[in-house]
Amino acid sequence: MTQILSKSKLLAFRQCPKRLWLDVHRPALKEDSPSTQARFKVGHEVGDIARRLYDADGQGALIDIKAEGFAAALERTRVLLESRQPIFEAGFSAAGALAFADIMLPVHKHGQPHWRMVEIKSSTEVKDYHRDDAAVQSFVARSAGVPLAGIALAHIDSTWIYPGGGDYTGLLKEQDLTDKAFARGDEVQRWIRDAQAVLRSDEPDIRTGAQCSRPYACGFINYCTSREPQAQYPIHWLPNVRTNALKNFIADSAAIDMRDVPDELLNTAQKRVKTHSLSGQIYFDVDKAKADLAGTGLPAYFMDFETINLAVPIWQGTRAYQQIPFQFSVHCIALDGTLSQEVFLDLSGNDPSKAFAERLVAACGDQGPVFVYNAGFERGCVRGLAERVPRLAKPLLAINERLVDLQVIAAQRYYHPRQQGSWSIKEVLPAIAPDLDYAKLDGVQDGTMAMDAFREAIDPNTSSARKAQIEAQLLEYCGLDTLAMVRIWEMFTGRAGFNA
Repeated sequence: MTQILSKSKLLAFRQCPKRLWLDVHRPALKEDSPSTQARFKVGHEVGDIARRLYDADGQGALIDIKAEGFAAALERTRVLLESRQPIFEAGFSAAGALAFADIMLPVHKHGQPHWRMVEIKSSTEVKDYHRDDAAVQSFVARSAGVPLAGIALAHIDSTWIYPGGGDYTGLLKEQDLTDKAFARGDEVQRWIRDAQAVLRSDEPDIRTGAQCSRPYACGFINYCTSREPQAQYPIHWLPNVRTNALKNFIADSAAIDMRDVPDELLNTAQKRVKTHSLSGQIYFDVDKAKADLAGTGLPAYFMDFETINLAVPIWQGTRAYQQIPFQFSVHCIALDGTLSQEVFLDLSGNDPSKAFAERLVAACGDQGPVFVYNAGFERGCVRGLAERVPRLAKPLLAINERLVDLQVIAAQRYYHPRQQGSWSIKEVLPAIAPDLDYAKLDGVQDGTMAMDAFREAIDPNTSSARKAQIEAQLLEYCGLDTLAMVRIWEMFTGRAGFNA
């Protein structure tokens, strides 16, 4: 029996034929990552806003595929196409494929009633796989007999500033894709034919590679990886594989273990990872680490932010995907060696920027190094705060002038085999301070989880008890980030014994 392929299945085939085969024949093996689930949520939020923008009068009809089922949704679409009202999630089936359009708008072309299709994306630009998406959508609709005048893709305009009051006019920017999408009909037909052939065959023998994460993370990666030979020293531990020579060697040789990679293809950091992973010996250039930090003294501050980057802004004056800090932890080692901590966390649901800036300036004082881990992130957040709270711009930007990036020093001076090629603080900390471990934290263990927890906490439907639980989890998580930096600093400087 020929499989009717949805657009998502065709795009899965475009990414990797094995992904399509598993999606149809072994769907229970799929494990969507937290980031994938977060992307789905964002897509739903942007879709809701899009319906408001394209149907300001509320005259449109929404087809609920899950509630109505495919057959009923297709029939209801057929009936609604006889009307002249916007249709959301209109369904079409033809030529062996199935597609549901985000938005169908009634238009006239040459005096005759036609439809214009708009696909909604939460990205900030049109990407190649979006063009594939448009080609499939338009092909299926036209093959089903829909008089389609054109197709456009609407994506987030990250330069647009939210004026407040629920007015999202301008959040989305359209790009017309009609000519190229319509011209790819024969190509889409080949995709359908080839994809159906894959589904009639045995599971494709395709090794893991770049396609496992581009354009989307594949939910079958754990399954596919488990069926491949397991390297003792996996080649993906090599950091920053960017040279064509190394990329080509890995692709052409099918190497999976660092031992198979010639040293002449590796840079200094990659050689270090390979050498010390294989030997099991720690690399630590004590003298140079001390020298890197010799110009810093006390008081010393250790700073970390947690931020939210909403696709649909909720605070006046903010942009889509703008990093808005809602929490900080600052540990401070005073001149007398006393260790203390200042924290800020705003779960009110209001714009935290003003209070955050005020408290941060007070917490960091006006002299002494401010240590961070990955300075680019905090530096950008501070610049954003200075723009949003101009009266504090001078002291905020002064903090940026004092930043010292511990990650840069760690990457140059320290490597423990258990880091597995990563200098993330979550990998370095357990190597340096085994008594501190993010995996032991309750509820929030990384930045993505912190964002999700924040969004749950500011939801009016969240109970006070749950909100209090989230608050405790966020404070513990962010506090561990700055305490981790204290421990790294102690080791790199050879100084220890600071007590709260």
